[in-house]
Amino acid sequence: MSEAAARATTPTLATVPEPPLARLTVGTGEAAREIAVLQRPGSGPGLFWMGGFRSDMAGTKAAALDALAAESGRAFTRFDYSGHGRSSGTFEEGTITRWVEESEAVFERFTSGSQVVVGSSMGGWLALLLATRLNAMREERPSRIAGLVLLAPAVDFTEALIWKIMPKKLQKAFEETGFHLRQSDYSEPYRIPFALVADGRKHLFDGRMIETGCPVHILHGMKDDEVPWQGSTTLTTQFSSDDVVLTLIRDGDHRLSRPEDIERLKAAIAGLELHAG
Repeated sequence: MSEAAARATTPTLATVPEPPLARLTVGTGEAAREIAVLQRPGSGPGLFWMGGFRSDMAGTKAAALDALAAESGRAFTRFDYSGHGRSSGTFEEGTITRWVEESEAVFERFTSGSQVVVGSSMGGWLALLLATRLNAMREERPSRIAGLVLLAPAVDFTEALIWKIMPKKLQKAFEETGFHLRQSDYSEPYRIPFALVADGRKHLFDGRMIETGCPVHILHGMKDDEVPWQGSTTLTTQFSSDDVVLTLIRDGDHRLSRPEDIERLKAAIAGLELHAG
């Protein structure tokens, strides 16, 4: 689910000066971590980026949205989860609970007004968790999420794409040792802690209905070898009342970072803004 190693083979996008790096402390005591945030001020609706598993906010798609924001004078916020990029902490300490907490803290502290939230891979799952949480609180205050764009959303991936695909023998070893060494096409093998899977079970949608309170556009490549596109077709049936559009890209891979994919992403954002407006 990482796009970091793909940057060398991805066409370079025009760069714009990076806004100053800000930091936000999330958690207290031993659980405190410093989250690195890049916020480009501007008009609304703003864009809020949520990256993928083992990716960072310097990725191709995030950089493209930053350039779009700079060119159009709109606000754009991106950040690194703890254990990722320029944020503190180690990857092996990370859990879905921690990363959702960080996402909400950055959203509340660094954004104002309506936002289009863009979530890639794991960020798609976290974006849905954020949106449903804020929507559940709508009687107390509006959620401010005007729409969701989900790129190859890895919903429930800790269970569906890690735990359930393991043979029973490996599952047993995973529980006993506390970690699993996962192979990657993009980097050296890396350790996944069992705590990530155990914690992920607190947040599974697991086929239940989803209420985000906003329109949703999902984009998924049909040549995605990490997060099967069929999961997104199932996901569209889980929205109880939200308007949902699914775009399947026949030759698209998991990263969806090609120039034509970036254009589809921009079009999806524009479509949600038109819907919300």
